[in-house]
Amino acid sequence: MANVTGTVADPGADPVDPAVVLAALASMLEDTEASIVRLQAVREAQFAVAQRFAEGLAADAGSVRGESVDLAARSVAAELAGVLRMSDRVVQGRMARAAELMTRYPVTMQAFTDARINAAHVRLIQDAGARLDDEVRAEFEQAAVAACEGETPHRAKRVVDRIAERLAPRSLTERHQDAQEQRRVWREDLGDGQKALGLIHSAAVIDGIYDRLTQQARMIKTTNAAVAKDAAAGLTPDPESLGDPTDDRTIDQLRADLCADTLLTGAPSGHDTVAGLLSAIQARVEVTVPAFTAMAADTGTSGRSGSPTGASPAFGVRTEQPGELAGGQPIDTHTARILAGDAVAWERVLTHPITGAILAVDRYRPNADLRRLLHARDSRCRFFTCGLPPITQDLDHTIDAAFGGATEEGNLGGLCRRHHVLKHQTAWTVKQRGAGILEWTSPAGATYIDQPPAPVTFTTDEPNPDPPPAREPAPF
Repeated sequence: MANVTGTVADPGADPVDPAVVLAALASMLEDTEASIVRLQAVREAQFAVAQRFAEGLAADAGSVRGESVDLAARSVAAELAGVLRMSDRVVQGRMARAAELMTRYPVTMQAFTDARINAAHVRLIQDAGARLDDEVRAEFEQAAVAACEGETPHRAKRVVDRIAERLAPRSLTERHQDAQEQRRVWREDLGDGQKALGLIHSAAVIDGIYDRLTQQARMIKTTNAAVAKDAAAGLTPDPESLGDPTDDRTIDQLRADLCADTLLTGAPSGHDTVAGLLSAIQARVEVTVPAFTAMAADTGTSGRSGSPTGASPAFGVRTEQPGELAGGQPIDTHTARILAGDAVAWERVLTHPITGAILAVDRYRPNADLRRLLHARDSRCRFFTCGLPPITQDLDHTIDAAFGGATEEGNLGGLCRRHHVLKHQTAWTVKQRGAGILEWTSPAGATYIDQPPAPVTFTTDEPNPDPPPAREPAPF
């Protein structure tokens, strides 16, 4: 359409054109991501400064030995962990890694600061470069950064690993032999009563384990389908057969169940004796089960009992609480009841009806009452950023026994070995505030309160919500 002057009007960009909106959104996200990456680089620089500061503290104390540097780094990491709300172990690891990045990977750090690569690329380059000598690290860095720019970390990994392998002073076979020394199994909390089990082993072993579990799972699925087909045709299934027409588990679920079944009940044939000493060992877990949960009737998968809401008519709160593993992770009531039913010995933990604080511990065969009380009260390390379970704890005298500290509940606390050493070898101090409450003071003067972890219980704000009936006067 022509205007009155005979020239064509420029319609401009349509403000509601989806392509325009998407382009604007992509541009804003690109700028935001670049800003976040630059801030992450600044944070790495600050962690590196913290590591250098810790090394300076050790040097000022007249020692540059590894143990002294580690203690200084622990103290600094604990200070930073208090404000970051992170584990001080994680902070100390990040301090060391950041210092290495600043010192040994300057090209990578510059690319990180310029937002040409992100934090995942940095980890990839550091991990791949760990096996290289200093003489070839600069060559590796240049090639690795170039491979990472403009690529996702996942796609860049193969190229970076190839570059590192080409420059590595030792062969893969030699490194594998050393790496096998680090094989291990570990657990990781996932929430909702779940945990993950991790295994590091030879790549061929891991693939073999996964393949065997997959074959077993597929055989069960195939047999289940065949039995279901026979049942639909009116055939009576063989009671000794493998299949179950009602089994609707997925391949992933079957793999997990088969793995658990094998590990809990199988025999380690490659290590066991003729008498089966290893296969005779049974799994053991420690669990706390509230009395209401142990007594409640199992009404189905919902785990609720009593009233339809699972709540107590008297208190208006749920009386059936989840169980709890040693270390504080909740587990579902069904599993808690199964474990409680198989227990051969019990410990009774008496808690305050209002605050939930541990008051006493006893059992049918009394033994080391004070240790069990502290074990129940301090179900994790009592340093305020630590969560290691009781099995890893030392019983620490808050006021040292050498200075008159009593061996009693009000002067003892469970600390993991790391934080036990931190308390005695650095400027960190701790005081007991009563009822199991600990007050930590950092070298910088900051204070942190650590409450004893509450046991699995329910409490009420009413001092006596259901008082006993008044007594009748005596008839005399």
